[in-house]
Amino acid sequence: MQTEQPLDAWIGAADRALRALFAPAHASRPLPRPPGTVADGPAELSPDERRRAAALMRVNHAGEIAAQALYHGQALAARSETTRGMLLDAARQETDHLAWCESRLKELDARPSLLNPLWYAGSFFIGALAALAGDQASLGFVVETERQVEGHLDEHLGRLPAADLRSRAIVQQMRVDEAAHGANARAAGGMELPGPVRALMRRTARVMTGTAYWV
Repeated sequence: MQTEQPLDAWIGAADRALRALFAPAHASRPLPRPPGTVADGPAELSPDERRRAAALMRVNHAGEIAAQALYHGQALAARSETTRGMLLDAARQETDHLAWCESRLKELDARPSLLNPLWYAGSFFIGALAALAGDQASLGFVVETERQVEGHLDEHLGRLPAADLRSRAIVQQMRVDEAAHGANARAAGGMELPGPVRALMRRTARVMTGTAYWV
């Protein structure tokens, strides 16, 4: 049973959206740093390496905007308070990722995606739609999303400049966290999604990541 009144739930959702899109993200954990190294700013990278690192971190930042929206949309339509709480807890941890990516973009003198409001709106709708299928399907959506995100982060670790230890440390910690979110959702009863749904999710993610790399 949901205890929030519909109006309160929508007001909360609107507040979370505005914070995700327009307020500086605040991390609850320190920015990941390469072990045993001193701060290595963007000056240590060549111009081409800086451009590539900035584009990839812009994609990761857009992905975290989308992750916030997915969790917020799923939480809004969740059927149980337990599932809602779990989704909002995961969203709060994703805020760390958002803050870390914002910080790294600033270090690289780069901007986030200009289409972040679009990524948020579309992902919020998809998350709410997934939740309407029931909590097991919604949690299964988390499992599959995080599985695909892990693959995406692995790809970025292969594409980031070897000298960009700062970005690599952030991406590596993000990967650890995403794997934990997927495992938690699976343990909570997340179901395996049908193949066509998984394929559609992959195609949708490719559109976002391909566009955010440039815009």
